[in-house]
Amino acid sequence: PHPPAPPHQHRPPLPRFATSQFSQSRPVLPVPPRPSRPLWRPGLHGNVTQSPRAFASSRRDASPWRRRAPGERGGGKGKPGGTGGDWGALRGNGRRGGPYRRERSLTLRSSSSALYNNLAVLCPPARPPAFGAVHGTTLSLLGNEGPPRQLQARGGGSALSTPLLTQAAWCELPSRVLLVLTSQRGVQMYESDGSTMVFWHALDVPDHPAAHSVFARGIAAAGGRFVCVGTSFGAVLVFDIPPKGTNVMLNEVLEQHRDPITDIAAEQGQAPDGAGDLVTADDSGTLCLWSTGEEFTLLGKIPGSGSTCSSVTLWNGIVAAGYGNGQIRLWEAGSGRIRAQVSAHARWIYALDLAPLTGKLLSGAEDSFVHVWKLSRNPDTDDIEIQHCHAECVTDTQVCGARFCDPAGDTFAVTGYDLSEILCY
Repeated sequence: PHPPAPPHQHRPPLPRFATSQFSQSRPVLPVPPRPSRPLWRPGLHGNVTQSPRAFASSRRDASPWRRRAPGERGGGKGKPGGTGGDWGALRGNGRRGGPYRRERSLTLRSSSSALYNNLAVLCPPARPPAFGAVHGTTLSLLGNEGPPRQLQARGGGSALSTPLLTQAAWCELPSRVLLVLTSQRGVQMYESDGSTMVFWHALDVPDHPAAHSVFARGIAAAGGRFVCVGTSFGAVLVFDIPPKGTNVMLNEVLEQHRDPITDIAAEQGQAPDGAGDLVTADDSGTLCLWSTGEEFTLLGKIPGSGSTCSSVTLWNGIVAAGYGNGQIRLWEAGSGRIRAQVSAHARWIYALDLAPLTGKLLSGAEDSFVHVWKLSRNPDTDDIEIQHCHAECVTDTQVCGARFCDPAGDTFAVTGYDLSEILCY
């Protein structure tokens, strides 16, 4: 055995609350022992009858973001298929009460691109609607008659330079219905079923800076025989459409915008005296009000406020405009005065549509929500009023197209970025 060490080499252990030689001013506090997690027993977690798995399942069912099972109808509290009745009860795929429910989905050959108003709907009387959505260089058509069809953008010199499509819309005139496509090279017009090309117009942009992209965007039928198409350099092309045949003529070019056109809308109701029947919007948020006829007349201009106006509609002298900041603003088409402003969405609005028979307004945005509103005029004060009617959440989808499928607004369709289907409600 070794002899004991000298006394000066022995150092007694420090007390538990004493200070060490390395920290003379800060005590070494004891670390409390971590309590062990108790095993589950009935009575824990606030539920005396459910196991943790069943309890977690009940919590998921209470979540407003739960995806509805196939065949299940969303409902309010306590009643299957009910309306709920309160703002906080978002049940079943984000539905908050109202007359709309998910009915079916239509499969597209390709997904939808992230473009403004990227859903076209044609509602012929006594027939099912037809749908169209743009993906890259092609338009996917789901017709009410015949098999699905795809239309290709025109204007590329080779297969490697095929231009991208920017929008597609059906233009309903009293004498005929045309399917109009816009792209980076020009404007294409087809018969309503897409079987025959009627007209092709190439964009002419002399002395345009190479750093700026060139495209056409914004489509609307106006004045009974005109089709208006916007361009990236701020001009609006007005085409005169014959009752039949291919003799389409460029009638006029409207040059009041300095920024790329985003959307064009024509009056869908009864315009009051002195109010314009056509509205154009651009990237800066500027709106121009026009009176159509043999010559288009500028009636007024609403300056932008720093946010892009991505979609616009016109009904009974009310201009409804959707903006990049998620707001919907209502303007008087006659005076250009703002009458209402609603923070409708949390993110960029991509689509607006209006039901002409009822004044219902449909809005879709990047925040995955689709809202239905009701526009009206107070008969006593002539004020413009807007009422929220319904909200629908398309889970994990950046909505880029939303359109009513009938003039009364009883049904609507939605599509979203990278979504290979059209959802019908």
